[in-house]
Amino acid sequence: ALWTRPKKAITEDQYKEFYHHVAHSFDEPWLTLHNQAEGRLEYANLLFIPTSKPHDLFDPARKHGVKLYVKRVFITDDCQELMPAWLRFVRGIVDSQDLPLNVSREMLQHNPVVAKIRNALIKRVLGELEKKSAKTPIDFAIFWENFGAVLKEGIYEDADYRDRLVELLHCHSTAGEELVTLADYVGRMKDGQKEVFYISGENMEALRKSPQIEGLIARDIEVLLFDDPVDDFWTGVVREYDGKPFRSVTRGDIDMTNLGVKSDDTEEKKDSASNNDVASLIGVFKLALGEEVADVRASTRLTNSPVCLVADEGAIDIHLERLLKQQNRLDETSKRVLEINPDNELIKSLAIRAKEEPSDQGLVESAKLLLDQARIVEGDAVADAAAFSKRMTEMMARSFVRS
Repeated sequence: ALWTRPKKAITEDQYKEFYHHVAHSFDEPWLTLHNQAEGRLEYANLLFIPTSKPHDLFDPARKHGVKLYVKRVFITDDCQELMPAWLRFVRGIVDSQDLPLNVSREMLQHNPVVAKIRNALIKRVLGELEKKSAKTPIDFAIFWENFGAVLKEGIYEDADYRDRLVELLHCHSTAGEELVTLADYVGRMKDGQKEVFYISGENMEALRKSPQIEGLIARDIEVLLFDDPVDDFWTGVVREYDGKPFRSVTRGDIDMTNLGVKSDDTEEKKDSASNNDVASLIGVFKLALGEEVADVRASTRLTNSPVCLVADEGAIDIHLERLLKQQNRLDETSKRVLEINPDNELIKSLAIRAKEEPSDQGLVESAKLLLDQARIVEGDAVADAAAFSKRMTEMMARSFVRS
């Protein structure tokens, strides 16, 4: 058997040929791990991490691809206790000298030998990944794009290895196109910044253009961009990194006062004046939207967009709520807070109209249009598509008549 031979006696082509056989794949192995343990526990492992994603990587069964042998005799390819689901991309074999040849599936389920081999394999795989991350970050980035979402499942599920997996975490961010680690992010945090800001969603380009991050980008504050569904779950169990709490930018109000931008009295007076001007409009919008929103308030996070939707401080994050509803794990959605941008030209015009003619029906239609616009930006369907289309048509018609 190939795995019983010394490493020096095995060529790279032989490893590749064996990988193709055991993984039923035609790509090249990204990483090969060949070890023989001796002493109180004797086993050999020949494991491979693929270069490309296996076809069953996201199969609901989440079965791993490691076969169990005992004294070079094949036992099973369905020993789930041998490797965690969050390492299911690993392919290869494990050959134990300590298990009996007549071992049954029931015996494997709570077998201390299997448990020890499992822990040793996990540590070995993580150790090699940590070396790759430190020595060849570009190569590791390719691996992460393929299998990072699966490793993140381990952050959520496996408390024993959570800290090591968090250190391996690579993320997209607003700092550029390259992946960054949490250590990179914390090392670049601005004076006065006390939180790790992130936003989650389904589309990376949409996240980069999200209105909720405008204020942070304008202040040169880096935001992590999460587009894997599992991101909404592991961020629920990992509350902080290096003493810096994680903060979703789509939930609650973000205090910008300590981020180094409100540096003079002129800016503070300008902001105060803007908020006073928009107070009447907020009142009109609250009456117009009623129970459709939890609240309407002036925004500190917007710089360009007129409005955005955010979850209230104690509510579920917007993207997580959408995921839970898609999986039929949530029956009702919570109401969102509509934030309006006092510095946006449209909002300024509407604010003037609200002070002069607060009963103008056009303000009601504008409030509903802006709410639907915010929903569309979030990727949600508008509550009443026909009414939205009618309002948009009528507003465009009035605009052209006036011009």
